[in-house]
Amino acid sequence: MSDSYIIEIRSEAAGIVVRDGGGFRFYAANRAFDPLDGRVFNSPRDAEKAALRQVAARQPHGHLKGPTGARH
Repeated sequence: MSDSYIIEIRSEAAGIVVRDGGGFRFYAANRAFDPLDGRVFNSPRDAEKAALRQVAARQPHGHLKGPTGARH
């Protein structure tokens, strides 16, 4: 398992996660993801889910559009 991962949402860099002890610390690459900056997640996938929720919170009615994270 790698020690760092890039998190992208809809081809946009959200940030990177870097192994930090037993988890992965998120470093925002974009101001839209600042609320996640510094948070520690159990896995890179958990960080990606949080980034998807962050994007959804900015969308009308919390819905994502497009191929990544499409919800109905």
